[in-house]
Amino acid sequence: MDKKRVVVTGVGMVTPLGTGTEISWAGLLEGRSGIRRVTRFDPSQLESQIAGEIPDFEIDRFIALKEQKKMDRFIHLGLAAATLAMEDSGLKVTADNADKIGVLVGSGIGGLPA
Repeated sequence: MDKKRVVVTGVGMVTPLGTGTEISWAGLLEGRSGIRRVTRFDPSQLESQIAGEIPDFEIDRFIALKEQKKMDRFIHLGLAAATLAMEDSGLKVTADNADKIGVLVGSGIGGLPA
């Protein structure tokens, strides 16, 4: 049987603890929780008013304004995480290596506003 190798070259984290691997990892090590009162809308009529929002997310850092309007927020977050992972990896995609590079993306629930 042929053994395939997989190498994780970069990590990109966009979490309720912050944007970026360093700040998220530090929050985990310090035992901080990213759960807090909802701020993206008025939750006063809801039974639960807490969630894991991303507190410091700056979409303009990752996606041009014109493009932002064409996407739901979960896509913004995914693209940001992918950008951070590529930056972390230092990997340069070329014609020689493009067919050997892959990405796995998962989203439990996204696109509700659309």
